[in-house]
Amino acid sequence: MPHYPETQQAFKILIIDDEKNLRDSIAAYLESEGMEAQTAASGEAGKLLMETERFDAVVVDLKMPGMSGLDFLSWLKDGGPLIPAIMISAHGDIKDAVEAMKRGAADYLVKPFNPDELVVRLRMVVGNARLVATASAMQTVADKKNRKSLSGVDPDWIGSSPAMQEVRSLVERVAPTDSTVLVTGESGTGKEVVARLIHRLSKRADGPFIPINMGGIPENLIESELFGYEKGAFTGADSRKTGLCELASGGTLFLDEVGDMPLPLQVKILRMLQEKKIMRLGGSRQIPIDVRIIAATNKDLEQAVKQGVFREDLFYRLAVIRLRLPPLRDRREDIPILAQLFVDRYAAEMGRPSLKLGTDALELLSRYSFPGNVRELENAVERAVILCEGSELHSRDFSFAGSAMDKAPPPGSFAGDALAGEVKTLEELERAAILRTLALYQGHREKTAQALGITRRTLLNKLKEYQIEG
Repeated sequence: MPHYPETQQAFKILIIDDEKNLRDSIAAYLESEGMEAQTAASGEAGKLLMETERFDAVVVDLKMPGMSGLDFLSWLKDGGPLIPAIMISAHGDIKDAVEAMKRGAADYLVKPFNPDELVVRLRMVVGNARLVATASAMQTVADKKNRKSLSGVDPDWIGSSPAMQEVRSLVERVAPTDSTVLVTGESGTGKEVVARLIHRLSKRADGPFIPINMGGIPENLIESELFGYEKGAFTGADSRKTGLCELASGGTLFLDEVGDMPLPLQVKILRMLQEKKIMRLGGSRQIPIDVRIIAATNKDLEQAVKQGVFREDLFYRLAVIRLRLPPLRDRREDIPILAQLFVDRYAAEMGRPSLKLGTDALELLSRYSFPGNVRELENAVERAVILCEGSELHSRDFSFAGSAMDKAPPPGSFAGDALAGEVKTLEELERAAILRTLALYQGHREKTAQALGITRRTLLNKLKEYQIEG
């Protein structure tokens, strides 16, 4: 019987509290426990974040200026994402606790509380949500409205280039069917966005959409994630677990990076597609499932078939409909509208006044090759929104990791000014950039790392290297 090592899945938690010290200390503790944490100073700011990012749970304070914690719970229950919420309060009034539960809170804690207790409760409510809810618990408000048309401007589908119009046309024709779809394209081109759109335009739109990154889960764990397991199936299996294939019944299972799927698993996926049934690890009963498969890869699967690392029969099963996404450099006419979309999104998230792209910025973006495609454009815009000091974004506000543009910053840019002034070395320039971004985010390390395009661990190493107290 195989042994599966215990793992702690990284949850993404949003903390909403008007007391900065408290929300930052909670975030720091959750991160020390392996969770990812973001913070918001008000219910309104929390709503904005939840409309642009996905979270596994939210911790919200009861009494806040503007939108109260109870009002936030009402919004979450009536129209927000279906995720569990834990209410925290300095007032141990039983009426508040009862009202919070009525409005959908999964739990209630009275300040001051032991942070270990919060961690335990978060793991419990997120775990329960993932078992009893389905991936519809991760859908946004737009998903629940079950849009059936691509008319007008879809915030998830921006592109007027001929290449994207061709993709749009194919998506509209494919979506109403139950055929498997293989989406190909370079990293960062938006393969999951297209998969979600196909799901929303399908007859399965009211069902769950469950994504799984085939290359992001250890090989010895991926079968238990997909098919689930029975109690006692292996060491540590103390209870039955429902797999993602089963949870996706009635909806769509998105297999991302399918080219990384190990050969033994390919056999089981092929059988699932043929028989519409799965078997949990340690089980003896075939469980019928009703699920549509959309797969995606940035690899050449036909070449992988020739090399013997991908099954030919599975390839043809997955590629009933093949949909290729063009790289951003092949649809440059879409760059301005995509860039402005991201500017609007991050300006709202950061509470900045309305920002627009200057002519020089648009010219810079139009010239750049974007090897990282739409994802790189979004990251570049986010950094620019952070660094810009006026109401208009200019070329000096943009940088692209590893490009020639980074090495030769334009005059008047932060990097250019640093090189022209006292800062002479690359290390001094890097230190200055870290200091400035830390100041912009008031010392918040997670946000600073995201803005700089590096991991939190890398930032911590840099702070130690440059003797920065952040």
